[in-house]
Amino acid sequence: MSDDTIRILLVEDEQHIAQGLIFNLQQEGYQVIHAVTGEEALHSLDKESFSLAILDRMLPGKIDGLEICRHIRHTDPQLPVLMLTAMNREQDRVAGLGEGADDYLGKPFSLDELLLRVAGMLRRQAWYRPATQRQNSYHLGQYDVDLTTGQLTDAEGLNQQTLTELELKMLRLFIDNEGDILSRAFLLKSVWGMAPDTETRTLDNFIVRLRKYFEQRPSHPRYFLTVRGRGYRFTNHQQ
Repeated sequence: MSDDTIRILLVEDEQHIAQGLIFNLQQEGYQVIHAVTGEEALHSLDKESFSLAILDRMLPGKIDGLEICRHIRHTDPQLPVLMLTAMNREQDRVAGLGEGADDYLGKPFSLDELLLRVAGMLRRQAWYRPATQRQNSYHLGQYDVDLTTGQLTDAEGLNQQTLTELELKMLRLFIDNEGDILSRAFLLKSVWGMAPDTETRTLDNFIVRLRKYFEQRPSHPRYFLTVRGRGYRFTNHQQ
């Protein structure tokens, strides 16, 4: 297998769903590593690298999809994660996105939509794969942000975090358009590649995540502002 093979970790305990996904993902040219339990998934994550993870929320055993997502965000913050589950109430989606998932697709799902989302997530990951180690720094809140790697470093150099690929893409989009009102349709299209009329809470949850990183009082933001009925506006008064 060549080094540029796209490896996808599929964590799904329902065999009929897993078999269909494995077949169709392989038809797209991806290599699929299948795990049935959370324990198997963590073992696979520890021994090899992946380009994307598709996680079922509910799994047999003690480790569920949220725990796997937490592990991924701790060990590989920029690995794209698609949460795939029958738990598709709004509070369930918020929980998954809150743990760092990049997207959320409820069961039952359209196979064509899943494949399109996978392709889009992989394409965005490739866009942000650094070609060099050149630093591109931006100061926001308490952090210096490396806009190439997504690493956040505070003034003392003690508190370091790393943005996910989509968090970094959204932040760069706001920085490039500082002061402008960015509509929901524009953000959905630019960051996720979704149609402008897509109904999703994903965007709002990503705004919440950026506020948690950078705002001193996330409930009273000064950088990532909501413009009611129009979208969001970014302003950095400290620049």
